[in-house]
Amino acid sequence: MTQLTEAYACVPSTERGRGILISGDPKSDRLLYTNGRSVIIMNLQNPLDVAVYAEHAYPATVARFSPNGEWIASADVSGTVRIWGTHNDFVLKNEFKVLSGRIDDLQWSPDGMRIVASGEGKGKSLVRAFMWDSGSTVGDFDGHSKRVLSCAFKPTRPFRIVTCGEDFLVNFYEGPPFKFKLSHRDHSNFVNCVRFSPDGSKFITVSSDKSGIIYDAKTAEKIGGFSSEDGHKGSIYALSWSPDGKQVLTVSADKSAKVWEISEDNNGKVKRTLPPPGSGGVDDMLVGCLWQNDHLVTVSLGGTISIFSASDLDKAPLLISGHMKNITSLAVLNSVPKVILSSSYDGLIVKWIQGVGYGGKLRRKENSQIKCLAAVEEEIVSCGFDNKVWRVPVHSDQCGDAEPIDIGSQPKDISLALQSPELALVSTDTGVVMLRGTKVVSTINLGFTVTACTIAPDGNEAIVGGQDGKLHMYSITGDTLKEEAVLEKHRGSISVIRYSPDVSMFASGDLNREAVIWDCVSREVVCSLSSATVYHLIILTPLFWYYCHLRFEKDRKKLSFSPSHVFMCVHACVCRICRCVHQSIISCCSLFNQI
Repeated sequence: MTQLTEAYACVPSTERGRGILISGDPKSDRLLYTNGRSVIIMNLQNPLDVAVYAEHAYPATVARFSPNGEWIASADVSGTVRIWGTHNDFVLKNEFKVLSGRIDDLQWSPDGMRIVASGEGKGKSLVRAFMWDSGSTVGDFDGHSKRVLSCAFKPTRPFRIVTCGEDFLVNFYEGPPFKFKLSHRDHSNFVNCVRFSPDGSKFITVSSDKSGIIYDAKTAEKIGGFSSEDGHKGSIYALSWSPDGKQVLTVSADKSAKVWEISEDNNGKVKRTLPPPGSGGVDDMLVGCLWQNDHLVTVSLGGTISIFSASDLDKAPLLISGHMKNITSLAVLNSVPKVILSSSYDGLIVKWIQGVGYGGKLRRKENSQIKCLAAVEEEIVSCGFDNKVWRVPVHSDQCGDAEPIDIGSQPKDISLALQSPELALVSTDTGVVMLRGTKVVSTINLGFTVTACTIAPDGNEAIVGGQDGKLHMYSITGDTLKEEAVLEKHRGSISVIRYSPDVSMFASGDLNREAVIWDCVSREVVCSLSSATVYHLIILTPLFWYYCHLRFEKDRKKLSFSPSHVFMCVHACVCRICRCVHQSIISCCSLFNQI
């Protein structure tokens, strides 16, 4: 049986000057947010328990659990809402084209029968409420002239819907079928978020004018507001009520989160100010929040998720971060516990600790884009898009000074001889470059278009993959290569090659999503995983063998792992570790959904 044991999630997608509206399921303590075309489901009790829904054709913007927790409605920039199950394979229930533009917010009715969505559109089509099973419209939503940033469904009968947006308006609708009742223009800037209290007696709006206003839920009459004493000094992007409806959590561009006590006379006073996750830089602006059970969750512009304990606000928050952009490369350090380094296109390097998860970010003085990465305990070797290779010493969570090595061509791949890491092999379009320390010792034109490379841990052998799908095996003598064999199995351009830890086998992957396992001695195919059997697996780059050995059971014609063996791969922004017990690697690969 194949079991997914750990997943290191991406962080929510953010945009400066805009809030994000995250949500959750109080029954299961799961957090819900979006990144790219994916919806991420994270268990707040165990952040390594992560699920990914990746069926949107366009970037997803918001997602909500149904009241019973059995369904999730998620929306994207095309105005499409998908409704899918929370169990098993996320079976799609319905898909509706709701708006003609981006959807910024959506909410379920308390009975789970209706959904309201708001955002961008043409003409007056900025808000729409519809039946969850048929998509039938249940009202008209006139009154807004610009993008509607947020909407809320009254959690008790009689049902009401409130919307707010960039026209500074807060609109109130009665129904169903819903129709316009009244409008308020109490804010002097964008109204970013609106939420009803859990008991349905009032609702609050927050705005870029730094204020929060409290309204009666039945009449929409203004009944109070947030005190300016100790209030926010910047735009307020989001709010979330406490389960008992007596407190509210808000986040702001002033880099603070505040807990407000809502008094009986309907005024809000600051009870506690929560700190940002970092040192107060731009990335520490807070753009999203959620109060779920005993968890107070905030999200910064840089994507850091801070989880506070509502029952003990003096306790330091749990910080979870990661990649916001696609991961380009992975490196596994031979340490205890295992440490994994991942890099993304934006130049970010994140450290992950097996069994723990997020372990911090490695700060580089040269924050250029990273195309490929290799590492040993105290050194990172990276390549960018500028024809340069960097050998950077690592001290704790900081990277030391380094001078770039210009190799004359754009790097394609990089590999270190782990037993003598001063030796590195870098592939370019036309060949490979060998480095010893910070010196280029040879530049070799191989006569074919190179797409990937790897070097054996002892530095005596190299394998180079080509655009034609062939694998060229070379022996290394001094600073020269001698071709020993050419292996043909792949039908697509080679995208990645890696040795197993004991160097008895190596794996190669191609752009057709086919992975092949080879025996290093006989150079014969041990196992081939075609795109038909691993259709969920994205283009195999990077692909890793992770500690321990693989066994091939010839009599059963399948590849299997011992209980302690791990196969690791990466896609988009999510790192996953799969511990395989009995089943084949095919089942292992099928766990990795495409993003």
